[in-house]
Amino acid sequence: MAMDMTFLGTGSAYPSPHRGASALVLRTDGDCWLFDCGEGTQTQLMKSQLRAGRITKVFISHLHGDHLFGLPGLLCTVSLNTNSDPQQNLNCVDIYGPRGLRHFVRVTLGLTGSQLLFPYAVHELEPTSDQSPEEGQLSQEMTAESGLPHPQEQPGKTITLDVSSDSYLLFEDKKFVVKAFRLFHRIPSFGFCIQERDRPGRLKTEVLKALGLKPGPLYGRLKAGESVTLQSGRVVLPSEVLEEAIPGRKVCILGDCSSVLGEGPLRLCSGADVLVHEATLGNEHREKAVDHGHSTPEMAAAVAQACCARRLVLHHFSQRYKPSSLQKEGDEDNVSELQRQAEEALQDSGVEVILAEDFLSLPIPLTRPR
Repeated sequence: MAMDMTFLGTGSAYPSPHRGASALVLRTDGDCWLFDCGEGTQTQLMKSQLRAGRITKVFISHLHGDHLFGLPGLLCTVSLNTNSDPQQNLNCVDIYGPRGLRHFVRVTLGLTGSQLLFPYAVHELEPTSDQSPEEGQLSQEMTAESGLPHPQEQPGKTITLDVSSDSYLLFEDKKFVVKAFRLFHRIPSFGFCIQERDRPGRLKTEVLKALGLKPGPLYGRLKAGESVTLQSGRVVLPSEVLEEAIPGRKVCILGDCSSVLGEGPLRLCSGADVLVHEATLGNEHREKAVDHGHSTPEMAAAVAQACCARRLVLHHFSQRYKPSSLQKEGDEDNVSELQRQAEEALQDSGVEVILAEDFLSLPIPLTRPR
């Protein structure tokens, strides 16, 4: 199964002519999962090779506008391009994010009279009081649901912190387990861990032939992990005829933060194939970055190193940093310097550092056992 991620916006605070606001898409087998949806995301989608109609899940890291303002418009545009055939059974779009997101979507769609042709459900993560300064904590009164649900709104879950794992289980199926974890920011922020399940190794065809097994249904049963009994009465175990399992890929995407909270994030992100982390300002502006709840390349590198991640992707740059393609000689704020700072902090660690730019598409290959 192919897997890749495409960055639609890599800038902080607001969209500019040079960088879109925060948004990236993780694509797996044709499905698209959108992480954050800043203003202008639908325009960025149209400029990309991705199709908005393929989005089946949306994950919002926190409720700041540069990560959220594009969501109502995107939902409406997807609806306009949806087949209105009443016989068509449309899948529900699941939206995950902090408490208050359900109220935001319901009120925005309601006030604008926006009709959708597909169902959606908002699943809210209940933050803890230590995820932000006191002034950044939204009251229950402000975030409480009010009014009638939107006609296409389906009941959503309220997901609380599992103290034993220090994480939030969002969903799991045959292919993936997706969890969220806590970050510290000016308002409660979350990161997401997408863990692909391991898949069976290849069949040892020579061993199967030696046992007298021909290609057919029995091959499929062994591949699925079932034991098979031969006519002779011999029981063939999957472990006898399967190569080592292929490890599932792990992708971790962090929202805005100046630190991770608890041990859950580091455990969840351990050995990540890709760790996406903000680096809003250079190391020389560390105090300003932390004051605003953000990180520097050195801070992002420390998380990547603690997690033993294979690749660190930096994004969410201050708009002072132009993309490398627009950089001119003599410009003071060189975005390449952010990459250099992270690489310096990760020297000899083996972690690859990648500088995200709008429309960068990053393949995430399988790591096969040696």
